[in-house]
Formats: sequence, C-alpha cells, structure tokens
Amino acid sequence: MPGLPATFRSGGARIGGGIGYRLDQLYEEVAYVAYHFHWPHAELMALDHLERHKWLQEIAKINERINSNGDDDGQ
Repeated sequence: MPGLPATFRSGGARIGGGIGYRLDQLYEEVAYVAYHFHWPHAELMALDHLERHKWLQEIAKINERINSNGDDDGQ
C-alpha cells in the first residue's frame, strides 16, 4: 500500500479549508469574496482557510478605504 504524499504527512496540503469548519461561516466567507471579486464557486472552495482569510482582509481594506473617502466618486 502506498504511503501518504509528503504534503499530507506534514500537514501542508491545501485541501480547501472546509474540513472541521462551520458550514455557515464557510458560506459567509465564500459569498463575501464572490460578491466582491466575482470568482467562481469552485475556485473559492479550493482556497484553504488561511488564503481565504487573507482575501477577506484585503477586501475589508478596500471597503474601508472607499468608506473613509465618503463617496467613492472621488469627491
């Protein structure tokens, strides 16, 4: 029987970040990124937890910049 690939043995595999994750939280995060970036469902579900959270932070920073400037038309 073949052994597990090294990435699984070391815990470094990217498996999508859905295992052991609250399903409602996963849906919320995926919807947030999909709404702002219009990425396909399959790509969003393939992101691991840490990478998805990095994109959530980046979107939040974009929204904060827009909101801190008042109107987003530059006035």
